Amino acid sequence: MRIVLSGGGTGGHIYPALAIARGLMEINPAAEILFLGTAKGLEADIVPREGFDFEVITAEALRRKVSWRIFKTFFSAVKGFFDAYRILKRFQPNVVVGTGGYVCAPVISAAVLLKIPTLIHEQNAYPGITNKLLSSLVTIVAATFPESRKYFSCKADIKVTGLPVRPEIIIAQREAGIKALGLDGERFTVLILGGSRGARSINKAALDVAVQVLGKQDIQLVLVTGQTGYDEILGDFRDRGIDLAGCGNVTVTPYLYNIDEALAAADLVICRAGAASIAEITVRGLPAVLIPYPYASGNHQEFNAEALVRNGAAVMIPDSNLAGKVLWDIIYNLISERHVLAEMAKKSRSLGKPGALKHIVQIIIDISRK
Repeated sequence: MRIVLSGGGTGGHIYPALAIARGLMEINPAAEILFLGTAKGLEADIVPREGFDFEVITAEALRRKVSWRIFKTFFSAVKGFFDAYRILKRFQPNVVVGTGGYVCAPVISAAVLLKIPTLIHEQNAYPGITNKLLSSLVTIVAATFPESRKYFSCKADIKVTGLPVRPEIIIAQREAGIKALGLDGERFTVLILGGSRGARSINKAALDVAVQVLGKQDIQLVLVTGQTGYDEILGDFRDRGIDLAGCGNVTVTPYLYNIDEALAAADLVICRAGAASIAEITVRGLPAVLIPYPYASGNHQEFNAEALVRNGAAVMIPDSNLAGKVLWDIIYNLISERHVLAEMAKKSRSLGKPGALKHIVQIIIDISRK
């Protein structure tokens, strides 16, 4: 079996593709996997480090405003199409898979012309423009959220699969997570994930929450600020005369490599509403307070958050309304009403799709045989 995967620009497009690649290799260790991406995207760095073959094609994001750059984008798209066409003719894949990003457009288009079976995976409740345009051409559309169905072409064959989540996220145990993070297993654990992009508002609100939490015996806070916000937040704590080393129930860190253990330890998660984060939260059955990134393309994070809120699994705070008191009031009310929290956790778990990867891999195998 030969499979071509394409997806890039952000980790949200790249990591699902890598998960699919690993899933295929587990089923068929002899499978040949080739990634196609751009030289400028994160995929050019991440994919080779993960041990997969990678080739570069030309592609640029679609321009939403009329300008001379539209012509540059058009010529890049044409060149990217012929780049992809030549590679696909040479590699002769059984299936071509796109996981989002503008690089998918020339790759999937070339595969359609060559009559190669195709699958695109859409991570968000509101699909990106590339996947919306491609949905009428591909063999299968694999969707994370059922809410995204209405945005695709009426001709699309849509399967709601969920988003592939790393196995370690699913199997991590609370006791191991508590121990790994040096936490107290008897305390209620609030995990706040800022992230490296657009997290300043969350970090600032989390600072006020931390002040409320300090010294409490029944609650502990883990704040992951992101690399870009870490020094600023430490400075803010110092300005308020707070000694984090001596407080005992507030942990601040720029990044967590063992996010699986952090999620296992958490009783409540506060974070952005990216598709990968939501997939991990729901597969763990965690209640959440979601703060959509306001500058996400097509405002897709708000659509993602609304999907959980509508089903009773989360509370949403628009970034424009976020403040320390607002966030703390929500956290305090949820902790005070454990039955509400338990119901949110139940609803969250009902939305999780731990079998997403297996489902997608099986679809790929099925369409490869047609």
